[in-house]
Amino acid sequence: MSAVDARSNTTAPPRWTIRAPGAEGATRTLYCLPHGGGSAAEYVRWARDLRKVAVCAVQLPGRGSRFEEPPHTGMAELVGALAEELELTAPYVLFGHSFGALLAYELTQALHAAGRVLPERLILSSYPAPHLPRERSRLHRLPDDELLAEVARLHGGIPEEVLGNPELCRMTAVCVRSDYRVLETYSWLPRPPLPVPMTVLRGRQDVVSEEQAAAWAVHTTAGPIQQRTFAGGHFYFRERQRAAVLRTVEAAAC
Repeated sequence: MSAVDARSNTTAPPRWTIRAPGAEGATRTLYCLPHGGGSAAEYVRWARDLRKVAVCAVQLPGRGSRFEEPPHTGMAELVGALAEELELTAPYVLFGHSFGALLAYELTQALHAAGRVLPERLILSSYPAPHLPRERSRLHRLPDDELLAEVARLHGGIPEEVLGNPELCRMTAVCVRSDYRVLETYSWLPRPPLPVPMTVLRGRQDVVSEEQAAAWAVHTTAGPIQQRTFAGGHFYFRERQRAAVLRTVEAAAC
């Protein structure tokens, strides 16, 4: 049986995931794919507030416990590794924020093409539908300090102590650069829509517009998408709406 098939009483290898404690009676697992430059740690903390789903955060190469591993260089490489090595325990739901949303979509397409067990739902946060035209940027080619400053200007999310510390800046830039390289070299390939329900979330002050979020509807055959907008910017779930966001995520996952 392939690593992407569902298995009962099995946990994913720690190399790729960190499974949060708690929620022993949960009937579904919520796999969280991180934003650009993000690590599993942020999503593991969600388990403190989620009781109906087991939280399992995906740890990508080049960060956290995998800091010494070389980061990915392209979407096909990364999705191929996830599809080959990540064990997904059914029933499960995929959540992805920003870069993670695109990764969740591409991973589900790979699983579908391979005839694997699909997620019960995709929860896609703060990323426009992938078929939409987008402005080509080359942020991944900038020097470390300029790269992080521009990402912070566009989306926030990078602490001032990182921007002001050359060593932290260098370490953070490694995974930010790899993720932006994947994003900026990505080209959407037309494929049939997925037979998977979708919930699409965004912040009202984010650069992702309501229309760009609504356009995800063409990528599912499982009925209308659920769409929610919260007060806040790109990292709206870190702000005052955190409790409401997590309630929405849990309800969608269940």
